[in-house]
Amino acid sequence: MTWDLATVAAATGGSAASSGVVTSVVTDSRQAAPGVLFVALEGEHRDGHEFAAAASAAGAAVMVRRGSLPAGAAGIEVDDPLEALLALAEHHREAITAPVAAITGSNGKTTTKDMLAAALGPGAHKAPRSYNNEIGVPLTILGAPDGATAVVVEVGSRGRGHIAHLAAAVRPDVAVITNVARAHLEMFGDEDGVVEAKWELVEALGEGGTAVLPHGDGRLAGRGHRPMLTFGEDPEADVSVTGVSLGPDGRAACTLRHAGEAVGVRLAMAGRHQALNLAAAVAAAAALGAPFDEAARRGAAATGSSWRMEVRSGRYTVVNDAYNANPDSAAAALRTVAAMPGRHVAVLGRMHELGGAEATGHREVGRLAAELGFAAVVVVGDDPGIAEGAGPIARRVGDAGEAAAVLGGYLADGDVVLVKASRAEGLEVLAERLEEDAR
Repeated sequence: MTWDLATVAAATGGSAASSGVVTSVVTDSRQAAPGVLFVALEGEHRDGHEFAAAASAAGAAVMVRRGSLPAGAAGIEVDDPLEALLALAEHHREAITAPVAAITGSNGKTTTKDMLAAALGPGAHKAPRSYNNEIGVPLTILGAPDGATAVVVEVGSRGRGHIAHLAAAVRPDVAVITNVARAHLEMFGDEDGVVEAKWELVEALGEGGTAVLPHGDGRLAGRGHRPMLTFGEDPEADVSVTGVSLGPDGRAACTLRHAGEAVGVRLAMAGRHQALNLAAAVAAAAALGAPFDEAARRGAAATGSSWRMEVRSGRYTVVNDAYNANPDSAAAALRTVAAMPGRHVAVLGRMHELGGAEATGHREVGRLAAELGFAAVVVVGDDPGIAEGAGPIARRVGDAGEAAAVLGGYLADGDVVLVKASRAEGLEVLAERLEEDAR
């Protein structure tokens, strides 16, 4: 990507001040440098316009609201920098000749993105983290290098119309829906609302684009989009996964089958549920023409993003799955830990954005921990029902510091402790503190 400011202004409906050439786009002023376009976005806590002058002083061009260009700065003034960022991504998407695969779903988006990029080989472009919102999706598209062999985009949704709004910047050749579960129900209302919102990604497919969908989910695969590949544990799935077993480190081994071929793999990521994420990724890779056996082995070797089923072993083992949580992902994490050798302890926090299903979902998670034989459940912060479900094995604490103190006197060598909550709870700090203590 190499654009002069006049081209950027034309693509965004803005007005260029001065001239210059940009080769990359950022929204973090700390990344400002010559050749960079800094887009000043208004965030929940800070306004990027406060840093526009510093970005300009570092040599970057800036994109700001009309009337906000710092004196002497090179850049573009637009009506809305966030919408201009999306428009610029739509413009860049026109120049991308590599196939684009996009992934959405209630659980497993980031992991499947990482696995798919690995399955497609070293030339595939992906975002380094969970870039799945109205900022991250355009940045992923804009970051695609000219020599990319494929572009893999993770697309989240906060409600109906959100994915559709991003569709012109993504325009996928392959659309993957990993699953539909009880996540963000506060925004969607119910699972039917989740289905409709996620289906917007399939509707964004161009002519001949392939949908990759979970086998047996009639709400998705039952719609009969063509072409379509399905994945699942049913042998009738186009990419099926069988013989899943967990090792003592929580990593799954399984066999993937597709079009008469079978490949046995052992995944680098922990969790039985990762086998299904791998099947989804391999199905998408197959849709893009990747050899099945190579895609399966490469995808299985992928390593995940931070705070997602990270297993750290020392005197005791810490499973850090604190990036996000909903009832289904929490259940998957609990079952994985329960299958690992040792005494099991769960440190759980609130699962956000469940709407009217909040109390039921929390009680279910607490009850499952008790049923799986966990020795203790430490509930951190506000508790809409985890302790009630867990019963006598539950202990409530006020914050991560109190949790660390309680666990410091309880955990013993050989234990396995899971840390799981929604991102807003910030329990990754506790997980990292436990990892230090376990060394």
